[in-house]
Amino acid sequence: MSLTTKHCAFTGRMVIVGFGSIGQGVLPLLFRHIDLKPEQVTIITAEERGHAEADEYDVRFVNLPLTRENYAQVLEPMLGKGDFLVNLSVDVSSVALMEFCHRVGALYLDTCIEPWAGGYTDPSLTPSLRSNYALRESALTHKAGFAGGATAVLTHGANPGLVSHFVKQALVNIARDTGVDATVPTDRAGWVALAERLGVKVIHVAERDTQVSDVPKKVGEFVNTWSIDGFVGEGCQPAELGWGSHEKELPPDGRRHEFGCDSAIYLMRPGASTRVRTWTPLEGPFHGFLITHSEAISIADYFTAREGGHVRYRPTVHYAYHPCDDAVLSVHELAGKNWFMQPEKRLMIDEIVRGVDELGVLLMGHAKGAYWYGSRLSIKRARQLCPYNNATSLQVTVAVLAGVIWAIENPDRGIVEPDEIDFRRILEIANPYLGDVVGVYGDWTPLQDRGRLFPEDVDTDDPWQFKNFRVV
Repeated sequence: MSLTTKHCAFTGRMVIVGFGSIGQGVLPLLFRHIDLKPEQVTIITAEERGHAEADEYDVRFVNLPLTRENYAQVLEPMLGKGDFLVNLSVDVSSVALMEFCHRVGALYLDTCIEPWAGGYTDPSLTPSLRSNYALRESALTHKAGFAGGATAVLTHGANPGLVSHFVKQALVNIARDTGVDATVPTDRAGWVALAERLGVKVIHVAERDTQVSDVPKKVGEFVNTWSIDGFVGEGCQPAELGWGSHEKELPPDGRRHEFGCDSAIYLMRPGASTRVRTWTPLEGPFHGFLITHSEAISIADYFTAREGGHVRYRPTVHYAYHPCDDAVLSVHELAGKNWFMQPEKRLMIDEIVRGVDELGVLLMGHAKGAYWYGSRLSIKRARQLCPYNNATSLQVTVAVLAGVIWAIENPDRGIVEPDEIDFRRILEIANPYLGDVVGVYGDWTPLQDRGRLFPEDVDTDDPWQFKNFRVV
């Protein structure tokens, strides 16, 4: 595939809800790779930011925040059967928009399952009900009823989204390299059997962002390379992880949910204050934040094998994220203010001078130890590939593009998660925009160099226990 390939045509209307960094970054990709005219597209957003970018593409721009009270009234004249709603908003209920699209017969895609404003931090809700686990369960309750209806692609950004496809490619690569039958499975049972046969115990979404700006972070300012509201919202949710069958005991602050698929647990603390050990090929070992993401739950759920009423196999899955250094300082300051947002915020785009976003999946416990597979995308390359993007946003926007194309090609699949989509088609579309896509084996474990300065409570019998990854 090239950077000029038209993958499909779309004749309906397309509404993009939310036009922050991801909305602005995906717009040129939609026009580049889908046969789509500006008059077919409308942007609905809650602020003026991005108006100039919309004007450059002659796209209608509507500054009107969607609320519980007005969303249906606003959207009804704009969407009907065969149209498409691309939901890139914050503080707008994904489930409400998904239900609306099902009712009118419109296609739907989002990058996370978002609650109405305040849902991430509502103190009247238990930590369990403020979790991504609960949000995912609320969306999946509609799966059976929406079967055969217009396709609704849930959580298809970089992560969640693209990383689910990385996991499948990584499994095929490990099988090939260890002498296991590397025939690509054709269904969920086949993928579960492959992961279990390979002995994969832990999957990290291991990301290290080294992009730096020539404008230093100020006191009282939150700086990041992607949505600040999105990052703070999920960082204030409980830390969540898919809970593997090999784990010996729950963490002291770990809790199970009392409803749903039971594929994940949560910790009684925010993700942005929870750190874990992980590894990427360029960075080597580092500490990342255990930020809650839907993929930790959906991947663990997808790769679950049950036997006789109990779980025979499931990997532990979670995000391990080291954002750009200014974002780390911003999180430190945010935590010091007891999770009240700084008065100023700045999205790093044009002021970035160098750096790479190294985003991939780290599969551990198999015969070759650890294997990282993913994207190394530099800011220089990202700017060459597509306007209005940095390295972090382009990994998201191309995954949105790929999900939109897949939905257009498969318009009657009902509710679909990334793990249920053809990974080869998504990677075929996305790979030209991901920089260097590589797979690297390593001998790292979370026990490496431990106890050198002080004694530590570790499990030396099984390096892949969560207690060995967690930083305490």
